[in-house]
Amino acid sequence: MKKNVIAYLHTHWDREWYREFEVFRLRLLRVFDNVLELLEQNKIPSFYFDGQVCALLDYLELRPEKEEQIRRFIKEKRLFIGPFYTLVDEFLTDGIVFRKNLEIGLKIARDFGCEDFIGYMADTFGHSKNVPLILKEFGIDKCVVWRGCPDEISADFKFMGMNCVNLVRGYFMDIFSNKMAIEEKANCLKDNLDKIAEKSGDYLLLPIGADHLGVENDIAEQIEKVNSLLTDYEIQLSNPFEYFSKCLPCKREGDHEVVEGFSFDWNDELRDNSKTFILQGAYSARTKIKQYNVKASYLLNQADKLQQKYGKKYNSAIEYAYKLLLRNQAHDGICGCSTDLVHRENITRYEKIIQISNTIIEELRVEHNFKTPFMQSSELLPEYKIVDKYYGVENSLLYDTQKIPVTEDFKQMYTLQYSPAVSANLKIDVIDGKILISNGQNKIWAEFVRYKDEGDTYNFGAVDDDEGEIAQIYSFKNNIIKTSFFDVKVEFGDLINFKIKWENKLKNHLWQVRFNFKKPVTETFSEDMNTVIRREFDPDYDMRKHLPKTKGIEVKTNFAPMQRYVGTQGFGIVTKGLTEYEVKGKSLSITILRSVGVISDPHNPSRSTPAGPPIEVPEAQQLGQNTAEFSVAFFEPENSQKYINIVYPEYC
Repeated sequence: MKKNVIAYLHTHWDREWYREFEVFRLRLLRVFDNVLELLEQNKIPSFYFDGQVCALLDYLELRPEKEEQIRRFIKEKRLFIGPFYTLVDEFLTDGIVFRKNLEIGLKIARDFGCEDFIGYMADTFGHSKNVPLILKEFGIDKCVVWRGCPDEISADFKFMGMNCVNLVRGYFMDIFSNKMAIEEKANCLKDNLDKIAEKSGDYLLLPIGADHLGVENDIAEQIEKVNSLLTDYEIQLSNPFEYFSKCLPCKREGDHEVVEGFSFDWNDELRDNSKTFILQGAYSARTKIKQYNVKASYLLNQADKLQQKYGKKYNSAIEYAYKLLLRNQAHDGICGCSTDLVHRENITRYEKIIQISNTIIEELRVEHNFKTPFMQSSELLPEYKIVDKYYGVENSLLYDTQKIPVTEDFKQMYTLQYSPAVSANLKIDVIDGKILISNGQNKIWAEFVRYKDEGDTYNFGAVDDDEGEIAQIYSFKNNIIKTSFFDVKVEFGDLINFKIKWENKLKNHLWQVRFNFKKPVTETFSEDMNTVIRREFDPDYDMRKHLPKTKGIEVKTNFAPMQRYVGTQGFGIVTKGLTEYEVKGKSLSITILRSVGVISDPHNPSRSTPAGPPIEVPEAQQLGQNTAEFSVAFFEPENSQKYINIVYPEYC
């Protein structure tokens, strides 16, 4: 008897990646025009639009006359959209923004009439263990994943208690679009279906589609011909919802059927790269983008909290700003693996978000006369330190719509930061050319190091014989540590703050600050979606000794993503937009810059095969002025939020 294969037609739509947004959008018109035509002619039963609504809105902005037709197909359950606004990276997006992504995406999808939702995350670079928990908050009880699944996971499993499908062979299935004989297509499909069947039950789920790919006009006829050649499988065009309904086991309770759910449980994050690339060098590519993202996310959240407190009159502006932020957090944007022009547009959006956030905060402050952690003022204030000086006018004048500033209104202005009295017993010493951080009871040695990087924006390209270059420490005077790499400004408080500003003149390098401990680092605690998660590490593992010799392998590393905090052995680091760390031996290192010059290098020693187009991106070398900022103290993971709040203070 043939096994049932439930296939669904889709396209994975990156709004911007190896081409810029407007270029891809014109392709979207051609792709989706044809999809609508095929639906109208009943040549295909349905189409799954990638789990995000943003691409549909991009389409309708240039094809507004298609809206009625689209709403009809959604109502007929032939076109499925949402629940997300965009498909964001799960490790570089905090829990607040991820919830906004669902809130905005679901509101738009439901307005179009969509009622059925799956947490569809087929191409994100691994999966946070917090995502299923957040999906449940919004009434979503199923999800689809791919990258990061270890080999022991079946096609159907429970991910943190949620019914989940692992796309065993991935979402990228463009066999029907290839120019090959139908017999070759059948053989190719059989090979893939055999592998899916090994991990599946009576039903198999088969995506048909790929990145920015349209649907073949004769897809139904091709499937009919392939079915006649397949002896073990019968492909039926449908949708992922039917697959869940067929595969979820049920039991009778009285007169009702109750869904029991899948049996295999996985209660951790999905970051295994033994079978699929998770492209973890994207956590450190284009550091400036990550720094902008963290700053914009923080300020927008503070602006939203304040406006909620004072009457919600900025709701529409806040939603507009979150949409800008979510467009930047699509994985090929926030991950830094797109063209230089794409990322220039990202920075423009981030600047807009920061402008909107600061303006809302300042307008409310002027109106309601409260103090905030950062202030713009012509007067110095008690317990505030000067961060910057500039020539300008008081915000009270700027936000008065009955006045306009004139030349005489311009004066010396200050950006001030709240700076209470120092309470911690933290200090720094430079001993024998090394940095010692201590608090009387504990001590940690720190150093700056850099390595060669023969990689790309997707993966750090390790050089097998590179032991790294450690910065020489020349002096520590007037709160400035002078090193052979750069000068480091140090400020003391409840944490010690390090701020680095330097002109990078080196291409193809990885820069880190390394903290050295007495014992091997076997576990870390780091922020993920505004919670703290624990990870285990093998401190003796060295990626340079395991670089792949054959194609199709991405080397396992001891690098991992973080959001604002990471810690181990009673020591914590809170960063401003540094989002990657590495464990090795007795050390924990934070990446402060990674400079490379190509989106995907087919000769990357850490990956051995392409992960995208080999487009040169000289701006990813991040030559010129760069900054890095992080703060450290001795504290346990359960106290991490207290220290995060010192670096990222609440405005309310």
